[in-house]
Amino acid sequence: MATEQELSDFLQNIEKRAFKRTVYAVRDEDAALDIVQDAMIRLAQRYGDRPAAELPLLFQRILSNATMDWFRHQKVRNAVMRNFSEFESSESDDDFDLLEHLSTQDSAGTDAESADAAVARVQTLQLIEEEIARLPARQREAFLMRYWEEMDVAETAVAMGCSEGSVKTHCSRAVHALAKALQAKGISL
Repeated sequence: MATEQELSDFLQNIEKRAFKRTVYAVRDEDAALDIVQDAMIRLAQRYGDRPAAELPLLFQRILSNATMDWFRHQKVRNAVMRNFSEFESSESDDDFDLLEHLSTQDSAGTDAESADAAVARVQTLQLIEEEIARLPARQREAFLMRYWEEMDVAETAVAMGCSEGSVKTHCSRAVHALAKALQAKGISL
């Protein structure tokens, strides 16, 4: 079994190489730092009691999985945000809130919309809400926590009382089910 000193020495020796490798993969220093730190924490928490000789392979596997998780998260987040970006106004507004924009009607300002557009918007929102309500409870819970509440996988797993892998599975299934259901109703996201 690795001692605390052996684990600490291993992590200290590997951190720079792991960071460089991850920066090359994700091309974002902040994200790379987060990924490496998460991988180190996972190694220490879950495998700190393993023999020192096993630590390098375990860490590489954890780091690879964490990097792939980051890419999956980015892919889903980009898809969700790309789909909702069509609702944004062309003006640069840092305080833009999609839900607020869609739920309020401003008939006095420059954002005034025709009655047809307002009805279509309300109907689209209603269809989305109905389809979210039709999701199985765990998928709906994971989807709302991850994408509406913007909780990360770990926070969602704790809140739901399940593993991070289960959260990812529930979210993936929810996204695919919603996309399929909405496309069947003529809403292309």
